Amino acid sequence: MQSIVSVMTFLLNKILLMFSSTAVSVLGVYFKLQSFIFMPVFGLNNGMIPIVAYNYGARKKKRIIDTTKLSVMIAVGIMLVGLLIFQVIPATLIRMFNDSPDMVAIGVPALRIISFSFIFAGAGIVSSSVFQALGNGLYSLIMSVVRQIVFIVPTAYLFAITLGLNAVWFSFPIAEISSILLAVYFLKKTYDRQLKGLPD
Repeated sequence: MQSIVSVMTFLLNKILLMFSSTAVSVLGVYFKLQSFIFMPVFGLNNGMIPIVAYNYGARKKKRIIDTTKLSVMIAVGIMLVGLLIFQVIPATLIRMFNDSPDMVAIGVPALRIISFSFIFAGAGIVSSSVFQALGNGLYSLIMSVVRQIVFIVPTAYLFAITLGLNAVWFSFPIAEISSILLAVYFLKKTYDRQLKGLPD
């Protein structure tokens, strides 16, 4: 999964170089900034996985479902705060790294567009961790591949050659929406196969 992130970043950098090195720098700044938003969600996941796993072993369906629902709500809440920050003060965030006019001109719309993916990403991250907790790590891997390679890179390239630089950033929300739809399918499949028969 770590290698997938590296491959995605490499390919996105190649696509952004079609426009300018500044666009590549904006992507780098975004990844640094988004880590502050995503970090609490990853911490939440680290606490959630053993709770779901232990209760699955104890055959306590209600606790599994309640923990998953609460985790999704908290994750989406954190991501909403991140979305608000990226929408309200994108120029300030960019200037923390580079205050050149080009950087701000490219970075402001980039942060605002990409941040729309945060809400879906929060639910997707929790779903991925639920799969791991229930012994379905393959579902998590598939979601990561679909989100970061199958959708985001081809979409970014298609938008780059047809609609221009600002359209490239829309590949992030599109990839997250596709990933969350896949997560819903996997969650239903997991529920029917592993949780439905557990006592209430």
